[in-house]
Amino acid sequence: MQALIEIILPVFLVIGFGYVAVWRGWFSESGLDGLMTFTQNFAIPCLLFTAIARLDLGQHFEWRLLSSYYAGAMAGFLLGMLGARFLFGRDWEDAVAIGFCCLFSNSLLLGLPITERAYGAAALDGNYAIIAMHSPFCYAVGISAMEIVRARGRAGMALLRQVFKAMFSNALILGVAAGFAVNLSGLAMPTVVDEGLDLMVRAALPAALFGLGGMLVRYRPEGDLRIVLYACFVALVAHPLITSGLGRALSLPVEATRSAVLTAAMAPGVNAYIFANMYGRARRVAATTVLVATALSIFSVWLWLGFLP
Repeated sequence: MQALIEIILPVFLVIGFGYVAVWRGWFSESGLDGLMTFTQNFAIPCLLFTAIARLDLGQHFEWRLLSSYYAGAMAGFLLGMLGARFLFGRDWEDAVAIGFCCLFSNSLLLGLPITERAYGAAALDGNYAIIAMHSPFCYAVGISAMEIVRARGRAGMALLRQVFKAMFSNALILGVAAGFAVNLSGLAMPTVVDEGLDLMVRAALPAALFGLGGMLVRYRPEGDLRIVLYACFVALVAHPLITSGLGRALSLPVEATRSAVLTAAMAPGVNAYIFANMYGRARRVAATTVLVATALSIFSVWLWLGFLP
């Protein structure tokens, strides 16, 4: 109960403030769009840039950490896609969009603040290593699968162009790439630039959490409730359970295990709906899954925190 009150609820209270403010009309829709543009295109890319630029790549880009998390993520995608197709009878394009909901954990807006509150800022290095690959990996998997089922296996070079266009027009990925460039080059950032970036970074997560709450107002609980609950189960239970099992099998250190499992245990992020909307497939299921899973994750994350060492 202490973990629920001291670690999880403050994060979800900020989300709740955003939800109530937009729902009651105290914060305008245009203001919300501006806030999300600021966080997604400026503040969070700055956070990722500084984190990757300062990260000890040799120590924290640990193959056991990345293998545990991304094997779990891929298993979640396959469970979501194949379950949607064969258990619920959705066509292949809908199934890929639903699989993406089970693949794309909210590693940034939920994973970072909850891990920091639970284990301290020093515990975030593993999170940043996962996040550095998160959007490229997830979009590569989702877009590749969607283009293959749409083209019935004849995607060719058009598939590669679509994947690279989606990935490298994303501000988050550009922030990660710039961070790697600075880290690998060994360049020292001027103090004034470093301090300016730190100011942006301090604004990133609180503003993004508030904006996430406002965005959830737009997601009406519609669609097939059975498949929504199935997607929530895969995202909140199966993905972290597989990641935890692989971490134990690979003797993953405790700190890295916490980062991997907690990140895997997060609800699908708004990118799950963005992906579904991009292709016009399973949008109601994706929107409802984001909303329901975010609410359920208050309790599922509490359970995972009690399970982790």
